[in-house]
Amino acid sequence: MIRHDIKGLYAITPDIADTYQLCEMTQQALRAGVRYVQYRNKSADDCLRLTQAKALTALCRDFDAHMIINDHCDLAIMVNADGVHLGKDDMMVSEARDYLGKNKIIGVSCYNQLKLAIGAEKQGADYVAFGAFFPSLTKTDTVKASTRLLSVAKDHLNIPIVAIGGITLENAAKLVNYGCDALAVCHALFNTQCIRSTAVSFNQLFTDIETISSS
Repeated sequence: MIRHDIKGLYAITPDIADTYQLCEMTQQALRAGVRYVQYRNKSADDCLRLTQAKALTALCRDFDAHMIINDHCDLAIMVNADGVHLGKDDMMVSEARDYLGKNKIIGVSCYNQLKLAIGAEKQGADYVAFGAFFPSLTKTDTVKASTRLLSVAKDHLNIPIVAIGGITLENAAKLVNYGCDALAVCHALFNTQCIRSTAVSFNQLFTDIETISSS
């Protein structure tokens, strides 16, 4: 299996029916250096979801970035995406691995439960996501995760840790300081006047902490 070094800003696409607009917005993030994009559209029907996933996967290929599909393993296979992100109601990691193959990326939502993350890693997950750390404008049915969970998880896990949930440029540094490898952001990235500069600012948080650590 390939080990995936997931770090920095991890962009999660918003629910937009206009595929052209969605690609234009995503392209701005990719131009800023984003290398992981998760396609997530809960309001789209199967036809639109397939159209958008195809377009975004091709776009990510152009930028040497990775396309992750939220929930739908079948869709990931159809568009030859780089992987999937699984939630609590989706198939198990081991099942997804058998379905997708050994070199695809599999991420798992672990909410505020370290035990779930440890189990996901044992099953072969490539990364885990904890959250929500702050009130989310994208999802309302979230559980609260503490920032301390990030530092505790670093002591127990050997795969990247992604923080998610209500993350903004104002509160993100705290999560980076507590040890997350990546920040999963939707609203605070795509609902800004300049997506590209916002993405650069998010990634700069990781550069800053690396500079401090090495000094």
